[in-house]
Amino acid sequence: SMRRHVSDELKSVQGIDAVAAPAGLAAELRSYQQLGVAWLQFLREYQFNGVLADDMGLGKTIQTLSHLLLEKEAGRLDPPALIVAPTSVLSNWQREAERFTPGLKCLVLHGPQRAEYYQKLSEYDLIVTSYALLNRDLSLHQEQNYHSLILDEAQAIKNPRAKTAQAAREIKATHRLCLAGTLLENHLGELWSLFHFLMPGFLGSQKMFTQLFRTPIEKHQDGIRQLQLQQRIAPFVLRRTKEQVARELPPKTLMVREAELGGAQARLYESLRLAMTKKITNLLERKGVQKSHIEILDALLKLRQACCDPRLVKLESARKVKQSAKLEVLLELLEKLLSEGRKILIFSQFTSMLSLIEAELQARNIEYSKLTGQTRKRDTAIGTFQDGVVPVF
Repeated sequence: SMRRHVSDELKSVQGIDAVAAPAGLAAELRSYQQLGVAWLQFLREYQFNGVLADDMGLGKTIQTLSHLLLEKEAGRLDPPALIVAPTSVLSNWQREAERFTPGLKCLVLHGPQRAEYYQKLSEYDLIVTSYALLNRDLSLHQEQNYHSLILDEAQAIKNPRAKTAQAAREIKATHRLCLAGTLLENHLGELWSLFHFLMPGFLGSQKMFTQLFRTPIEKHQDGIRQLQLQQRIAPFVLRRTKEQVARELPPKTLMVREAELGGAQARLYESLRLAMTKKITNLLERKGVQKSHIEILDALLKLRQACCDPRLVKLESARKVKQSAKLEVLLELLEKLLSEGRKILIFSQFTSMLSLIEAELQARNIEYSKLTGQTRKRDTAIGTFQDGVVPVF
């Protein structure tokens, strides 16, 4: 009867018992978020693993943190949970943990100084690290036995043979969870890879899965097989779209993404900063603040341009720099948002930055509409976007 009870509950999220929010949560959860936390608790109780696949912006981070705080308050979060995320969202996890779950001791394992923390992991509740570092630090993680291993933006393991996916599967953790804004980007093999990490064998071997599901569904549009697959994974996937929970959403959610400048770009920024500081200091001594406004603004402008994209800086030293952290983060976000069918508005104060973004969109065959001071047919440009002809404006 226990098995029947579990299978009945799993058939619908609605059937899962409500869970009180953790006492130490410094936020009000929306009702669909409370449901998400109850679902995570349910999976843990019955030793299942799953995918929280809510649309971007619906609060997968706060649902996960609330779940972990409940674990801590129940005395179960010992050893810590490990969260693996893209580099650009590490600081976001830290910010949200400090803000919403101050009771969770959070450590971001990143940067050259991280080695000294490996002896002290057990002093924390939550360890956050990046996919890139997971591979490098694998042997150190393998010495741990984590409470949970949580993969944020789990599309990172969509190729089961990639180093990252292999590393994730080798880490010992009692519970496993994937967070993803979209389950599939290209083909069903990616879904198999997520479940191969979560519950190996649940969808059979890769070969068997391809024969049973992938080929019939992708090549022959087999509706029955598709339904079977959906029913099979449904209990272990919780996905809500923005449209489904629209009534509960605030008018606007602000999500700040930090883009960390890489080697050459960081060096360019630093050399510019030193040169500008020297120039401005001399100016101030000679002319005073009142008469140096234009030069100060110009110096700030150059630094902002170096952050946006080195190609915007009209200096010989900038021409050699080929990386742009912001552009990389933007393109990563675009891919995800477009796969969710979103309409996207991109703004930059620099029209020259818009031209660089435009070139990247063209290279990826992404249709867009553009509006700058040079645009002749403004109404057409706005109309094609508003009427949904193009997804990006």
